[in-house]
Amino acid sequence: MPRPESSAEIAALYQEMILDHYRRPRNKGTLEQPDASVEMRNPLCGDEIALQVAFSGDSVCDLKFSGRGCSISQASASMMTQLVKGKSAEEIEALKKRFRDLMLGDQSAAGDEKLGSLRALSGVSRFPARVKCALLAWNALESALAGRGA
Repeated sequence: MPRPESSAEIAALYQEMILDHYRRPRNKGTLEQPDASVEMRNPLCGDEIALQVAFSGDSVCDLKFSGRGCSISQASASMMTQLVKGKSAEEIEALKKRFRDLMLGDQSAAGDEKLGSLRALSGVSRFPARVKCALLAWNALESALAGRGA
């Protein structure tokens, strides 16, 4: 498949990727024996995320989420769970910082391949009210990591 060349083609591809994660979320469900469980809600829009995390040493070995909300919050949670599985707390911290940079409009973050499919959410930075939607799952993960002394 040829690479999209115009910004309109890239935007359409990103929109489709977001909708795919919203319609067919990855890692949605619950873990039988999580090491940490966090529930968060965005009071501005009502988005909800329940995140369950299992650790192996300093790394996240598994995580699942459930919740309801807009396509941005749910797609971001789906993409995040794919990206951080198997990563250490230190690696996750670096990804979280880079994703926050992306949400604040940092154009270099939009090209950072370490963010994987999360780059599809780069357009969210133009809508400050939606940034909290995209960060909801990340805030839950941050809380889960902090709760275990990571």
